[in-house]
Amino acid sequence: MDLSMILASFGGGVLGAYMGGLPAFILCGFIGFAGFALQGDMDILGSVAFGFFLGPHIVFGGGGVAGAAFAKSIGASPEGTDILTPLAKYNKPSIYLVGGLAGIIAYLFHYLYSQVLAIPIDQVALTVLTMGILVRLTIGKTGITGSCPIEGKATRPFFPLKESIPSLCMAGLGLGLVSSYYAVEFNAVTLGFCLSAASLIFTQMGFPLPSTHHITICSAYAAAATGNILVGGVFGIIAALMGDFCEKTFNSYCDSHIDPPATTISLLSLITFTLLS
Repeated sequence: MDLSMILASFGGGVLGAYMGGLPAFILCGFIGFAGFALQGDMDILGSVAFGFFLGPHIVFGGGGVAGAAFAKSIGASPEGTDILTPLAKYNKPSIYLVGGLAGIIAYLFHYLYSQVLAIPIDQVALTVLTMGILVRLTIGKTGITGSCPIEGKATRPFFPLKESIPSLCMAGLGLGLVSSYYAVEFNAVTLGFCLSAASLIFTQMGFPLPSTHHITICSAYAAAATGNILVGGVFGIIAALMGDFCEKTFNSYCDSHIDPPATTISLLSLITFTLLS
């Protein structure tokens, strides 16, 4: 760690706030896929897609999430969970400043998890989760599980709805199997993640396409650890169901974004890296 890395983290956080969390994450997916297209060019894949420029922990979990919540807190934005809108729309330097500071904090958490503690987990996802919780507790006002107007009643859903479970299972299995194939046969563990991230451009355009990167990366991790594509498919199903649970539990009735895919990836990667590897 040195001063240049701190400064770059600040810049990445400003970038995330300026362009919005989801647009920045989409670019991460496209640049990451370009790295595979260039036969795994790690300068692009590592230093840009997962580094200071577009790393999800700094640009999305840091600048994008914190900037959106802060924009809501000062009355600039109607929704603190709005990770789609570029915050440049509001022309508030304070939003960029908060985004930049959040980028530094995210970098420090990632450094702690990866270099100091060496936790066997997807450390980028864990940082995104940490930043979401930190923003909710400091800028947000709705608590970790949200402030539901019908709190305590059985009508608030937490688990996947019965009619959606078959669809979630089928999507998890299909995406899990194809991502697992490339993880096992080509050692392209993050390929499915990058394609899933890039596919969110359709969400940005207004189409009802759910996020799937938690499915593709968790299944790839499990398949790579075991060498078994079917195990990856099972983890794809688990990730799809868990992602829905995390969405309903942590990212509903709230005023900031705690990322359901990052929550899912954190837990399942910990299981994979400790029990399967």
